[in-house]
Parts: sequence; structure tokens; C-alpha cells
Amino acid sequence: MDFSFLTATEWLGKPAWMWVMFLAVVIALMAFDLGVLEKWRKRKLAPDDDGVMSVGQSLWLSAFYISIALLYGLWVWLTLGRESGIEFYTGFALEKALALDNVFVISLIFAFFAIPLKLQRRVLLWGILGVIVLRAIMIGLGTALVTQFDWVLWIFGAFLLFTGIKMLRDGDAEHDFSSNKLLIWMKKRLRITDELHGERFIIKKDVGGKIRTFATPLLLALVMVETADVVFAVDSIPAIFAITQDPFIVYTSNIFAILGLRALYFALAAAVHRFKYLQPALSLVLVFIGLKIFYSQIWGKLDPAISLGVTLSLLAGGVIVSLIKTKEEPPVNEPPASV
Repeated sequence: MDFSFLTATEWLGKPAWMWVMFLAVVIALMAFDLGVLEKWRKRKLAPDDDGVMSVGQSLWLSAFYISIALLYGLWVWLTLGRESGIEFYTGFALEKALALDNVFVISLIFAFFAIPLKLQRRVLLWGILGVIVLRAIMIGLGTALVTQFDWVLWIFGAFLLFTGIKMLRDGDAEHDFSSNKLLIWMKKRLRITDELHGERFIIKKDVGGKIRTFATPLLLALVMVETADVVFAVDSIPAIFAITQDPFIVYTSNIFAILGLRALYFALAAAVHRFKYLQPALSLVLVFIGLKIFYSQIWGKLDPAISLGVTLSLLAGGVIVSLIKTKEEPPVNEPPASV
């Protein structure tokens, strides 16, 4: 079979074979997680085990995903050059940090809908599959805007400055899902069961002799998780475009950071209170990247190594300060569950 078209064809500025290779790696990782690893875990479960991933398993699997991403970044460096490699690592570090902030919101969503740990894996699985598609659409739109309209970067820079300063000023925002407009709309438009039905998102029930379709709280949780990612993408997409306008680097760094989120969630959800100073660090990163856009537009492109160094230093500082300051603090209480 002739595969020469993969080298001759370009898509979004890169040979088709590079996109095919990336997709093959993503599919292989998903198959490993959902197939090989899941079957291995089930064989190792005790009779009374509820199937919840332990903190140790979560950390080991997260380390595996991060290692794969670092190796992929090395391949990008060797294939596309130093600048592309550094941009990949910067985008990966930034998206990973923003994903950690997203974990806190996801944990609140699960608590609000009273989703047990053993069912959270299913929501996270479909949530990540949805993220892969949604990010592709949003990054595609962002690429089209930046390519056609140079001035969009000024808007991105101003937005990041505003967002970073607002996050720094407001601190941890309260999340009251009971007044969420999307949730209120779903409750008005959908038939919703009061209780969970295992891993099912939708069920059929006999109502007055007629079969009706009902949504379960698990479906509502999935919709809220997907919505939360869209909200976080509003910050992360402009931020990554401030680092590079190469859609290949933008998308691959985003997806590699998100792929390990499902594995990392179960470790972070149990210790999310230990990272209370990560948000101020993220705020400073967004402010820095916003200022970087203005610098690049006026004086020329900043060395990618400087962006990587500043980003890693701020995030590492936030993590270290958090771990030191919260060493003696007990876990925060979860909000009461409600549907």
C-alpha cells in the first residue's frame, strides 16, 4: 500500500504523517488505559473492592503519562527544532497547571451530585473524550482567527491580563451549582431521576403505561464537567496561542496534558486542599503571558526559553508554598450533595 500521500500532504502547516502519528499515540494510550490496564486492575481486585483507583495507582499512572508527554516533547524538539520543543513543554506545563485547577471544580461537581468514586471514572472517561473533540474545534477556530486577523492577539493579551488580575484579586471563587443556569435549564427540559442507576446516563421508565426516557444525575454531572472544561478552555486557549501560533504544538501539548487528568484526578481530589496557593501562581502566569503578547507585538518575539523558565518557576513556587503552608491543615469539607 502506498503511504506517500502522508508525506506529500500537509494539514495546518504540518505533514499529514505527523498528525497521524500523534493520533496513533493518543489512541494507543487510551487503549492501554481502558483495555490492558483496566483488565489488569480488575484481575487484581479483592472481592469487596469497589474498583476505585488508589492514590498510589493514580500517581504511578500519572507519572507514566507525564513521561510519555516528555518523550513526545523530545521528539518534537529533535524533529521540528529547539523552539518548537520548548513551546511544546511550555504549553504542556501551562495546560497541566490549569487542569489541576479544573480538578477542584470537577470534585465539587461530583460532590454536588453525590457521584460515588467508582462511577466518577466513567464520567471522567467520557469527559476526556469530549475534551479531545471540543479542544480540536476551539483550537481550529483560534487558529483561523489568529491567521486571518493579527489584532486578535492583542485581544488575547488583554483578556489574559484581565483574567490573571481578577483571579489574583478574587482568590478562590465560590461555586454554587444550584443556581447554575445550564443546570436549571436541564431540570426544566429533561425528565431526571432522583437516584443513580449504576453507570447509565439514560434510562427508560414506564410512566402511566407509556415508556419515557429519563436522564440520571450521572448525565447531569457529565454535562457540567464538559461545561467546566469549556470555561477553562477560554483561559487556556488564548494562553497557549500567546506561546505559539503553531496549531500542531497547541493541540498536541493540550491533549497530552489532558490525557493524564483522569489518572491524576483520584490523587489530587484527595489532596486538592494542599494546593490552595497554586491559583495565585496561575494568576501570575496568565499576567506574564498577557504581557508577553504585548512585548512580542511591539518589540519582537521573546525567547521561548524565557517563557518556559518563568512559567515553570511560578508554578513550582506555587506548589512548594502550598505544600509548606498547608502541611498541618486538615482536608476541607466537601459541600453537601444535591441533585
